[in-house]
Amino acid sequence: MKKKLFVLSTMMVLLLSGCSLLNDAKDTLTYVNDAKDYLDKATAFANEAPSVAQLAVGDQQAATKLKTMLEVMKQEINSFNKLQAPEIAVDLHQQIVDQNNKLAAGIDVYLKNMKNGLLDPSVLENTELLQSVQEITGILDQIKQLGQ
Repeated sequence: MKKKLFVLSTMMVLLLSGCSLLNDAKDTLTYVNDAKDYLDKATAFANEAPSVAQLAVGDQQAATKLKTMLEVMKQEINSFNKLQAPEIAVDLHQQIVDQNNKLAAGIDVYLKNMKNGLLDPSVLENTELLQSVQEITGILDQIKQLGQ
């Protein structure tokens, strides 16, 4: 009887640990997918923002579009920063959060320099905004490799 109980207990422990491994893999895959979605949004922002910012200096419609883009990107940053990274990606996630904080600060600079419905042209000299996006893209590429 003790032997059967021991075998049954052992099987339960193995089954439960196997479930934990599956959950870890699922969590990692979910995180990688979320990171990829964020990468796509950050890349689209990086591709479109410079040209819209140039136009926003003299065109109120472009300035309104830029303001919306900046606010949406800031929301995306906040959402991504709140993600719970799996153990395997904690360091990479923290690097992205650090870059996201720089990006958010750059976005704030742009938002604060919207005067009379137009972007102050002196802000265009601030290239940190796009550098932060490029850094994030590089880190997220490393995260995507985790999912492969």
